[in-house]
Amino acid sequence: MTINNSRRIALLGFGSFAVGTAALAADPSHAGTLIISPGARELPELMRRLGRAPRRRDFKTVPMILQNPEFWDDEALKEVIAYRGTRKQVWDATKLEGPWLNLMRNSINAQIFSFRHEDFLAVSATHGTAHLALLDQAMWDKYEIATLAGTKFKTNTLAMPKPAPADFAHVENPKSVFGPDGATIPALQERGVVFLACHNAIWELTAKLIASGKNPDHASHEAVAAELTNHLLDGVVLTPGIVATIPELQQAGFHYAA
Repeated sequence: MTINNSRRIALLGFGSFAVGTAALAADPSHAGTLIISPGARELPELMRRLGRAPRRRDFKTVPMILQNPEFWDDEALKEVIAYRGTRKQVWDATKLEGPWLNLMRNSINAQIFSFRHEDFLAVSATHGTAHLALLDQAMWDKYEIATLAGTKFKTNTLAMPKPAPADFAHVENPKSVFGPDGATIPALQERGVVFLACHNAIWELTAKLIASGKNPDHASHEAVAAELTNHLLDGVVLTPGIVATIPELQQAGFHYAA
C-alpha cells in the first residue's frame, strides 16, 4: 500500500495550519485531503496508521454474530481505541435525519479553534438509520434503500462532498467546509473524523430488505449482508457491533455524546 504523507504548510491570518494528504481507506488509490493544525501530533499519526490498516471488503458471506476478528476491521479499530490524544469524543449516531454530522462539525470547530485542542478526535459510532449513510450509492440503488431513508433522502447525499472552500483562510465563511456545508461524511473525514460501522446494523438491514422483497439476486441473508459490508464507504472502520464497541471506547477515555 502506498501512503502519501506529504504536507504543505499554509500561514494564514487565523494561525498556522497544515493541509496534507493521507490514505483514508484500504484502497491505495483513494486518498483524502486532511486539514489539520501543524501543532497536532497524535491525529496525523492516527490517520497514517488507519491508512495502513487493512479493510477486508471481499466477503462472500458473513455470519450473524462475528466471532473471528477477520470479519471486522480489527487492526483499524484497535488503532482508534488506542488513540493517545487527550481529547477524544464518541458520538452515538442513530438517526439518518438527525443533526449528528452537524454536531460533530460544531464540536470539532470549538475544540480546534476555541479551546486549541489540536489533536481532538471525533468518532461516529454509527448505527440505526444513520448507518444507511455509510453505504455507497450502488447499494442504495440496488436495494432501493431510499425507501427506508425517509422522504428527505432520495440518494445518499450525506456521502457526497459539497463544493466548499476547504482552507483555513475561510474559517469564518459559513459556506466553507467549516460551516454547514462541511456536515458531510467526506468533509468530516478530511478533518480527521473516524466513522465506525456496525455489523449488527448491516445484518438487521439485510433482514428488512429480504422481508420487503428487495433482494434482486435472491441471495441468502449471509450473502446480502456480505455485499453490503463490501460496499461501506472508503475510510469507514467496521466493528462487530456499535453498542458493544462504545464501552470499549469509553474505557479508553472517549467522552460519550449523543
